[in-house]
Amino acid sequence: MSFKKRAPASFPLALAILMAGLSLAPAKGNAPRLPPAYGASGSYLAAIVANSQRDTGSAAEYYREALKADPRNATLLDQTFVAELLDGNLPEAFRYAEKTIARDPGNTLAQAVLGVRAMRAREYAKARNHFDRAAGGVRGADLALTLFKAYALAGQGEAQTALKSIDRFSDTESKALRDYFSGLLADVSGLGAEAETRLKSAYGAESGLMRIIDAYARVLSRRGKGDEAKAVVNRWKADNPTQPYLARLAKALEAGDKVAPLASTPAEGLAEVFYMLGALGQGQRDPVTSMIYLQMARYLAPKEEIYTLTLAEFYEQTRQFNRAATLYSEIASDSPYSNRAAIGRAAALDRLDKHDEAISVLRTLLAAHPEDFEAADTLGSILRMKKRWPETVEVYNAALKAIPKLEERHFVLLFGRAIGYERQKMWAKAEPDFLAALDLLPKKPRTPREAAERAQVMNYLAYSWVDNGMNIEKSFDMLREAVSLTPGDGAVVDSLGWAYFRLGKFNDAVRELERAVLLKAGDPTINDHLGDAYFKVGRKREAEFKWRQALELNPEPEDAEKIKLKLEKGYEAVAAKGG
Repeated sequence: MSFKKRAPASFPLALAILMAGLSLAPAKGNAPRLPPAYGASGSYLAAIVANSQRDTGSAAEYYREALKADPRNATLLDQTFVAELLDGNLPEAFRYAEKTIARDPGNTLAQAVLGVRAMRAREYAKARNHFDRAAGGVRGADLALTLFKAYALAGQGEAQTALKSIDRFSDTESKALRDYFSGLLADVSGLGAEAETRLKSAYGAESGLMRIIDAYARVLSRRGKGDEAKAVVNRWKADNPTQPYLARLAKALEAGDKVAPLASTPAEGLAEVFYMLGALGQGQRDPVTSMIYLQMARYLAPKEEIYTLTLAEFYEQTRQFNRAATLYSEIASDSPYSNRAAIGRAAALDRLDKHDEAISVLRTLLAAHPEDFEAADTLGSILRMKKRWPETVEVYNAALKAIPKLEERHFVLLFGRAIGYERQKMWAKAEPDFLAALDLLPKKPRTPREAAERAQVMNYLAYSWVDNGMNIEKSFDMLREAVSLTPGDGAVVDSLGWAYFRLGKFNDAVRELERAVLLKAGDPTINDHLGDAYFKVGRKREAEFKWRQALELNPEPEDAEKIKLKLEKGYEAVAAKGG
């Protein structure tokens, strides 16, 4: 689940994790299983390789082997502990945490992790002791560690003391989360009026966060304020019409059913702390801290599906597609998150080259939910990549028939169908869909995403016009607008350069196409276009170089034949055939 906000600055516990020296570097895909390494050095190097390739399972395994070969190495112990934690192997992580505090009692992360184990076992005094020791290793105020200790206090029946400790954090940035977590604590402790007050304050500070809305509506309902609870949920649903995540709660409220609290025990309340801290970290360059938070959330509340879903999204983000697909498959078919999980699983399977399985998952989903346009677009995209154009069009046709009234968000269906038609050379059907998709999008984009979406449609339409020798001047105007919306998109800049080429403005074409190549150097079409432009301005040697480069970049078979012909018989041979 995505969150736009970031965690407040009063959560320095994250530094304790990152200082352990483990990070997930960019990767091209799942790491292969490495051959057995020998000795501490070999295993350590293998762990580094696995870690750099974002294979958390292999990294944990090799760190474990390295530590066996060099058990007195404190750095290896720290790295093995964090690797096991990141991989979700909590029993092993607990074992290494115990070894860590035996050597370094002030280790913040190890003490916090052992406190989590005690919370799940309802050993609240022991948990409080671990969290106290964890706080001793952090300079300055840390809301996260304070919350950990507060939930342990709540477990001991000291809710008022716990709430006072949280209230010490008065900064505006932390207000919504502070009031949310303290509201859950009050609810867990049976303080209904206090819970309502605090959750109402959290809702006032951040009315868009689904979990705050969920918890607040549940408290209102249980306190006899069903109409207010329904209003809160319905307001969120109106703002998020495509999101079904509160559907189950909304149905229960409408029926007047008794609804359970979001968290029923101190451990479940603490799980929500870990979950929110992890979810708020989505989009960070290095997701290690968030993934560790989420692993601990799942340990404390293993049946909470949103925790599983969010962790699966992180595995997808870090290109661990096998792990992502497995976690997505754990979401029950009757869950409000089931559609999102099925789409995520299909995307992960597709990245694993299990295309038929991915397609099957999406077809099953669409058979039950033909109105799910995100599933339809995901399926259409997979079929497009496989060049199964007639099936692509069929998928979009079915999706469009299932939607009674098209809205802005449905532009992807018209756009996807247009591409399917265009690739089958059915321009008479493709063009109206491109234009209809463009009409659904705002003419003056309000966000970078809207700008990119409008530019994408304009680019494909205008490029198709130019390539077919149609509406050149209109295409030129459209492409200039597209470039102004997304100046860093090499494909869009290429289209503008190609429009200049079609207009016979070859020097202008060279200028734009050289810029496009810099933005997207590995694109065969852009390199081919630049070769043509170089030829037209008399730079024939450079033209041949670019054509050869384009050929090395695996162009479409039809384009490859044209490039070969240019290299063998000259540009004029292709031009004479209308290429």
